[in-house]
Amino acid sequence: MDNDIKKEFEILYEETTKLLQNQETLTYLSGKFDNNDVIFEIHAGAGGTESCDWAMMLSRMYTKYFNKKNYTYEVIDEQPGEETGIKSIVYIVKGTFAYGYLKNEKGVHRLVRLSPFDSNNRRHTSFAAVDVTPEFDNNVDVKIDEKDIRIDVYRSSGAGGQGVNTTDSAVRITHIPTGIVVTCQNERSQIKNKDIALKVLKSKLYQMKLKEQQEMVNQIKKDHNEIEFGSQIRSYVLHPYSLIKDHRTGYSTANVNKVLDGDLDGFIESNLKGEKIK
Repeated sequence: MDNDIKKEFEILYEETTKLLQNQETLTYLSGKFDNNDVIFEIHAGAGGTESCDWAMMLSRMYTKYFNKKNYTYEVIDEQPGEETGIKSIVYIVKGTFAYGYLKNEKGVHRLVRLSPFDSNNRRHTSFAAVDVTPEFDNNVDVKIDEKDIRIDVYRSSGAGGQGVNTTDSAVRITHIPTGIVVTCQNERSQIKNKDIALKVLKSKLYQMKLKEQQEMVNQIKKDHNEIEFGSQIRSYVLHPYSLIKDHRTGYSTANVNKVLDGDLDGFIESNLKGEKIK
């Protein structure tokens, strides 16, 4: 009976510890885009067959991680390697805090192993790059505050049929914060012209919002490194010893098979906590 109680206590302790660790990790996910979905890309580096095979291995590792996190993912582009593996693959990954968890996976990943494609069984080093970009919602409903616009009405000077110039039906809307000016005078009704002008203004503001978001993406992407030696964020050594090490945090493990099967929590959490400290 005592052994049963001890076993139940150990199980409860392990579950509680894991729950507390998960809650602690959530405190580090406060970035502006951390709860966004993700555009997740893997690109093989120089090295032909070796790098293409390594990119495929990374693809397998990350999809297993997505499954562990209960994320949904869709391949939107894939370029196969000439002999094996993939040159590149792009996923849309959707799930709670997808960008927050995956953002620090961006960078060059280095593999050292005995090549299965080398008849002399020599050791090879391969590189692949991961790029992670937050996905923005393109179906944003633009809200216009009445205090932010000035509406002027005037007599239409354009075509519109008999009587169009006899009333102040044309509408000019100025969006004060941005200086955008929209006019409409095609309709005889001032109300219709106003409605059309507001729709045009919303479209212009939405285009501006998209441009600002693209500039944010460019800012995030600007520090993308070349896929080459010396710029790697993580090394996966399978020979002559087994070790996976993150060069930013120093976190490492010798259980390479577990990591390649999608167990990335240790690496991801150490980066989140390291980023918080900086």
